[in-house]
Amino acid sequence: MILARVEGSVVATKKNPKMTGSKLLVVRPLVIDSPAAKELKPGASTLVTVDSLGAGAGDYVLVVQGSSARLAADDKESPVDAVIVGIVDAVDLGKTVLYKSQ
Repeated sequence: MILARVEGSVVATKKNPKMTGSKLLVVRPLVIDSPAAKELKPGASTLVTVDSLGAGAGDYVLVVQGSSARLAADDKESPVDAVIVGIVDAVDLGKTVLYKSQ
């Protein structure tokens, strides 16, 4: 799984018919750069994901890719490679809280 932050959305009116009704979000993976990290850092790249839960801009989410994404999308034949499967409430590293939703 990938821990990421929702950065925005994608609108595609023309797409594969199996994608009809899918909400697409742009997410940026987050990095914990050491065992003593005090914060989550944004990664250098972004992903377009299918949102299966109703996440929104600024939310911290869990993303799966590959065959797990197709299973999470409820259609093994769906042409997806990344799906949001969780909206994060908190991230703790040892006794340090790196993120807590409001």
